[in-house]
Amino acid sequence: MFSIRTYDTISESGLANFPRKTYTLGETDAPDAILLRSHDLHTTLLPRSVLAVARAGAGVNNIPVSSCSKHGIVVFNTPGANANSVKELVICGMLLASRRIVEGITWVRSLDADQSDVPGLIERAKKRFKGPEIMGKTLGVIGLGAIGVAVANAGSALGMHVVGHDPFITVQSAWGLSSDVQRAGDLEDLLGQSDYVTIHAPLNDQTRDLIGETQFRQMKPGVRLLNFARGGLVQRSALLDALDSGTLASYVTDFVDAELALHAKVLPVPHLGASTPEAEANCAKMAVRQLRDYLERGTVTNSVNFPEILLPPRPDTYRIQIVNRNEPGMIKQLAAVLAQNGMNIANLVNKGRDLLAYNIIDVGSAVDHEVLAQLRAIDGVIRVRSTEPLRT
Repeated sequence: MFSIRTYDTISESGLANFPRKTYTLGETDAPDAILLRSHDLHTTLLPRSVLAVARAGAGVNNIPVSSCSKHGIVVFNTPGANANSVKELVICGMLLASRRIVEGITWVRSLDADQSDVPGLIERAKKRFKGPEIMGKTLGVIGLGAIGVAVANAGSALGMHVVGHDPFITVQSAWGLSSDVQRAGDLEDLLGQSDYVTIHAPLNDQTRDLIGETQFRQMKPGVRLLNFARGGLVQRSALLDALDSGTLASYVTDFVDAELALHAKVLPVPHLGASTPEAEANCAKMAVRQLRDYLERGTVTNSVNFPEILLPPRPDTYRIQIVNRNEPGMIKQLAAVLAQNGMNIANLVNKGRDLLAYNIIDVGSAVDHEVLAQLRAIDGVIRVRSTEPLRT
């Protein structure tokens, strides 16, 4: 049996993918894995029993990834599961920022309902809310992961000229990108030609304050900036200066504080990027599938700290999973322990990522506690476990 500790409200259609014969869900002092959305794990002491943490969403800022790596805990996210949800909100944000729809609705709601000439007032005042169409304008997309690609393709389909920038674009993302999307030479090139700029980059030490004073100077006057990725990607004081100076006509964001919420040129969205039943279900289903694959088979996909390893299990072998420091000579030591115990290696995959290495070793005989203890005793080994043959 595996025990899963959940935080936040996780889609029931996702949780239903945990077989109740082999999984228990709920509060426990010794879970095998944690499934969450926005709960802050930085304030939670993780039990030694935890093998994996999965976030039903893309960002992992609420998870202490470095600490998890130190203790051999794999951390999963669900990139792309909410891509359509965020894409639709970005397109909506561009239209709201262009056509001044929110301002117009707010003004209409402020009218005295008892006035006899409300239709006339509206006709005379509507020119105050005139705004440009997005068709034919240039959309700059920063970050071409699953969401960025979806936004770029949607903008192109709406008749926009789309330019993208992502120095780390994957082959998979490149295959999914419309041929109409143009590649910007660099970030400055993208900013200098865009009427709309939308950010879809992860937040880390390299991308924090990605858009700052220098980047705002490179933008066209009157540009509209959209940030549905992370607030820390935009340098706050430079943002306020750009809004006040007229560099930005509008800032549309999912990440709002008190000052931004009240700024006349900010459209503050209450973090609705993935708040659709479809996105929540997709994220939960993907997270559950990744947890099951790891707990039952040891395979890893969409991890932010472990290397990806996909090794189909064989019904006639027993599987050992080992997390260790990514150092020379480790495989030799692991293999020596198995050889000393008369265990033949049927299959072995080893991959490293930064300071960690992860191994899947399939052997032809059952693995007893003494063998596992000998493997754990090797200097540099962080975590060892084994699974039974897959029964079909």
